[in-house]
Amino acid sequence: MTILILGLLMFLGIHSVRIVAAPVRDAQVAASPKRWKGLYSVISAGGLGLIIWGWILARPTAPQVYDPPAWGRHATLALVWMAFVLMPTANAPTGRIKATVRHPMLLGVIFWSSGHLLANGDQASAALFGSFLVWAILDLASALSRKAPAPVATNPRSDIIAVLAGTVLWCVFVVFLHRLLFGVSPLG
Repeated sequence: MTILILGLLMFLGIHSVRIVAAPVRDAQVAASPKRWKGLYSVISAGGLGLIIWGWILARPTAPQVYDPPAWGRHATLALVWMAFVLMPTANAPTGRIKATVRHPMLLGVIFWSSGHLLANGDQASAALFGSFLVWAILDLASALSRKAPAPVATNPRSDIIAVLAGTVLWCVFVVFLHRLLFGVSPLG
């Protein structure tokens, strides 16, 4: 679990700088945007690598800390589908989804992590998905408190593309990739 926790601290830590130290982040970006992006990318990639490695090591022996509800797996499928639709809209031209949700990436992470907490009750899952859930809620609260103007929907095609592409990617992931990457089929 130590490697998983270290990875989470690195990855979520660098992603939390704007939440806890916005002036420091802004000063770093102003001083050298390339240096900040490079540092941010290296720490993020290192943290992600440690999360994956730590997950592989911790998962097989992680004790069960709670029993997920029987309906949890079904809810997970719906929540993760919504995440697959929301996340790409964060970097797409503004459609109605992005204009309404305002922070689709964070809401997608909330749906993804909540769903996985409903389907998995082991310690490694609780640490991984619980950490992402807490971070996404804190980051969303921080982003909403900045009171930036709401984006205006200018491209309705973005919504159609997000729903179609997200659904296709979700299907591929659920049917093939989840089992291949994580050894478990979400379909049971």
